[in-house]
Amino acid sequence: MATSTGVASLYNAQFMDHVSHPDYKYVMDDPTMTHEGVNPSCGDELTFSVRIGEDGRIEEASYQGHGCAISQASADMMSDLMVDKTPQEAIELCKLFGRMVRGEETDPEKIEQLDEAAMLKDISHMPARVKCAELAWRTLEEMLEQGETSGTVSIPAHDHCDCGD
Repeated sequence: MATSTGVASLYNAQFMDHVSHPDYKYVMDDPTMTHEGVNPSCGDELTFSVRIGEDGRIEEASYQGHGCAISQASADMMSDLMVDKTPQEAIELCKLFGRMVRGEETDPEKIEQLDEAAMLKDISHMPARVKCAELAWRTLEEMLEQGETSGTVSIPAHDHCDCGD
């Protein structure tokens, strides 16, 4: 169960800036890959796009869609983190994020690799919100692992999302 302190520390000014003024929420021109993510338990949906540069690194990342504050802020933070990463580095960061929000990774030095997204670690105490936070990360991970130019990932709906925002 989330403590009121955990929820208060999550919805801080930095987090809310990603919700109110996202830097990466736009339609990308000529993406290398695009993938749709859906969380049917709460209706969060996003389409994530990346452009891979000639050097094999992600040179641009963006998303479009709608959902709760956690899914939208998480997508914006992730997009920022992925610029200049190789697809393999991005996949590893997605896996690390998943372990963090599920409470499986608590080592501060490892979590530090997630930069601003590390602020979402307290989601591990809010099981109903984990899928909200993971949506963008799972979408990118699947897209890069499959090397698809387009596709869809759907998060299993067996857990109800209690998105109240």
